[in-house]
Amino acid sequence: MKAFMPRIEITLSQIEHNARMLCELYGQQGISLMGVSKAVLGEPLIAEAMLQGGVKFIADSRLENIQRMINARIPAQFVLLRTAPSQAESVVENVDISLNTEIETLEKLNYYASLQNKIHQIILMVEMGDLREGILPDDIFLFIKKVLDLPHLKIIGLGCNLACYGGIKPDNQKMLQLSELTDEIEKKFPINLSLISGGNSANYKWYKSTNNVGRINNLRLGESILLGCETVKGQTIPELHTNAFKLIAEVIESKVKPSLPFGEIGRDAFGNIPVFRDRGRHRRAIIALGKQDTLISGLSPNQDLEILGASSDHVVLDCKNSYLKVGVGVNFNLDYGSLLTAMTSPFIKKQFIK
Repeated sequence: MKAFMPRIEITLSQIEHNARMLCELYGQQGISLMGVSKAVLGEPLIAEAMLQGGVKFIADSRLENIQRMINARIPAQFVLLRTAPSQAESVVENVDISLNTEIETLEKLNYYASLQNKIHQIILMVEMGDLREGILPDDIFLFIKKVLDLPHLKIIGLGCNLACYGGIKPDNQKMLQLSELTDEIEKKFPINLSLISGGNSANYKWYKSTNNVGRINNLRLGESILLGCETVKGQTIPELHTNAFKLIAEVIESKVKPSLPFGEIGRDAFGNIPVFRDRGRHRRAIIALGKQDTLISGLSPNQDLEILGASSDHVVLDCKNSYLKVGVGVNFNLDYGSLLTAMTSPFIKKQFIK
């Protein structure tokens, strides 16, 4: 029986290897890792591979993903990266640590923690310039004073997010600023900030170039563990696997056709007016994959093929010097965006290789 297509083949041993190598690398300077599982929809087997590689926490932005891993009995400390006030009751029930920036949300967490007779641990995110989530440094002291009035919450650390929304790089200046802010807070308030999470997979270049990591003792890594690269320039990290995930899609048409559409051109299925290059008559293949399944721009064919374009359900390839027979599979590497969307698609089977 033929293997189902489209599918993602996932090599768990390579994910575990990447996690182990990164834990050893960052561990040399006392930095622990959170394995971020959001790009793989909280897949329990992948979270397990990260834990076996040595990560100390599993972090996700979706509460549903964390609940999936809890139901699979993954033995981890779970960190919620995005906290919504409407989910406060479930957050307290299911999550060990949550990242927060709003006092209204914290008040709800405190309320439900009191009902459940719990102390909920929180990390306060500080705005360091990327302009996604974060409390402005000038506001952090008054903010903490308010949080300390909430008896069922415990501030265990600070964090920041960089190289995401605004593309701002983590560097010595940013990490020093977060470290100094940590020291100032501990001098002003009777709290111990034991977890200073300085960023994500974009922090690799900073780490390799710095002589002093300061108070930074944690990073939240998804792409580096899953795809073996840092995210500032997208470069491969030495000794890591970059092909733990492989997408395979089936050829459903293979014909010689003109390269230019014929007739009056209007808008395509997504409202764009397409532009085409005249390649003459050439062999084109269509695979059973589309924009509904994954981010097509993030796919890289593993042979001499070119992606010409895509609709909801079809990807058109220039076969160049290859002949692709109908029914064969075409292999692709994925970037982070295509991995995230493909793992979310119910139409792509996930096949695990242990």
